[in-house]
Amino acid sequence: MKSVCIFCGSANGNSTEYIDIAKQTGRLLADSNITLIYGGGRVGLMGAVADAALEHGGKVVGVMPRSLVEQEIAHDRLTELHVVDSMHQRKTLMAQLADGFITLPGGCGTMEELFEQWTWAQLGIHNKPCSLLNVAGYFDPLIDMIQKMTTSGFLRREYLEMLVIDISPAGILKQFKEYQPPKKKWQQ
Repeated sequence: MKSVCIFCGSANGNSTEYIDIAKQTGRLLADSNITLIYGGGRVGLMGAVADAALEHGGKVVGVMPRSLVEQEIAHDRLTELHVVDSMHQRKTLMAQLADGFITLPGGCGTMEELFEQWTWAQLGIHNKPCSLLNVAGYFDPLIDMIQKMTTSGFLRREYLEMLVIDISPAGILKQFKEYQPPKKKWQQ
């Protein structure tokens, strides 16, 4: 795995555990020689994961819409910053650049990014692993909802199981190495 896209909050959250896991993830990616692909921000967990990767000699590639760059929230020390015209272009480029996706705590935008890539994986648009880094039980309610989707007949078990869930970034990277995508949704 050469690159991993991180989806996470542009806020810090209300627990130091969130910042700590973002920093730990950035360090691990840098130490593993894995390029960090992310939304390009200098704020919140986004800034923390990027700063940690950069401080440990990692390569960090940001992708940000011009409107957000103009609001001066772009990180100014990245290895590379792609400025695009829209959020749709941002997500598409991040997906093209990444070999896998790790989701840290965040809000609506973070969840939307995760669900889009996970859906694309189900449809076979890509074969890249998607994950939840479940620090401090942050994603427990979401995991319960995903299990409810499965038991209610709206999500096949193999699509539940394709979502990598762990409490540590090292655990996620280990599972990424062993990841085997299921068959495309409509080819079963």
